[in-house]
Amino acid sequence: MTQNSWPGAHGGGWGGAPQWGGPPPAPQPGVIPLRPLALGDVITASFATVRAHWKTLAGVVLAVQAVVLPLMALVVGIAVASVHQHFDPVFDPPFGEDPSAEHVVPLVVAGVVVFVLLMVIGVLGVSVIAALCPAVLREAVMGRPTTFRALWRTSVRRAPAVAGAMFLSGLIAGSPVILVLALWLPLMFSAGSEEGRVALAGFLPLLMLAAAPLAVWLGIRFGLAPAVVVLEGAGPVTGLRRSAALVRGDWWRICGYTLVAGMLAGAIAYAIQIPFNLIGTFAMMPVLQGIPEHGTPSAGAIAAAVFAVVLLMLGGAAGQVFQIGFSHLASAVLYVDQRMRREGLAEAILADLAAPAPAAPPAAATDPAAPHRPAGDGAS
Repeated sequence: MTQNSWPGAHGGGWGGAPQWGGPPPAPQPGVIPLRPLALGDVITASFATVRAHWKTLAGVVLAVQAVVLPLMALVVGIAVASVHQHFDPVFDPPFGEDPSAEHVVPLVVAGVVVFVLLMVIGVLGVSVIAALCPAVLREAVMGRPTTFRALWRTSVRRAPAVAGAMFLSGLIAGSPVILVLALWLPLMFSAGSEEGRVALAGFLPLLMLAAAPLAVWLGIRFGLAPAVVVLEGAGPVTGLRRSAALVRGDWWRICGYTLVAGMLAGAIAYAIQIPFNLIGTFAMMPVLQGIPEHGTPSAGAIAAAVFAVVLLMLGGAAGQVFQIGFSHLASAVLYVDQRMRREGLAEAILADLAAPAPAAPPAAATDPAAPHRPAGDGAS
């Protein structure tokens, strides 16, 4: 099996004649049975993958956060240090005077640059996690162990292509909403009367409701693109085309499964945040009560406030990471399901597992001190 592609060529189908007494149970080398999956199978496989490989998943996610968060802090710090001299003239100008353009423009430019850079860094971080989920699922389906190094290498290498696929699919899915705003905003600004603007403002929700079904249809149609990009080593455009081909004819089923998985991920993510929010809120209450009406708060109050804010941020980050990861895991399971239904992936997986392992190099065979490496170790 190549490093970035799933075993088996396209084509083939699900076969096998039933035996006396009913068909035998489908083989299950890993987290899913090798047969067409029901909704319960998709959810169970996603949880089973998290449970079986949580150490590797957590390690890669923490490594991503260890890179992304300092980069974001560095960007914000550089921006603040560059324009800090403009803060007082803009936010605390002399009484009766408006801030001048020479102070406002640098702040606006810095804000835009910081927003763009933070968006790019955040999208790349999310893309690494989105690439991680199909990569770990591949090993989980095959019933093979994972390593941090192999998954980190695969996730980082495929992250730009996954980011491209996610950007293109989001742009295409959001195009109906963008079109509505492109038509509505000029009419809103060109309205000559207050009554006309009020009428157009009330008309906007109706236009959004009309555009929403098409946006959802496009989002589901291209929703399997990240899994295609990782598991087939495809580019972003090829991933979109493959996703559309795999979803065609099964849109309603995939939409329903995706909706249930997304709702479940959101509920669990909210449950993850609850302890952090409760502890952070209780830590903040004495701080708020102890702040004097006039004067600066004490060092203890500031430390408690920082502790509460950090807890709230950690809870939000943990919940968001779980929601993103679980949703992408479920999407990758749906990709495997579609290929088993249409392209005989189950038979290809069994053939790949039954193939003899490659012979060890002579040096490893003759050196008794050489470390043993399992067959599933590394990227596949």
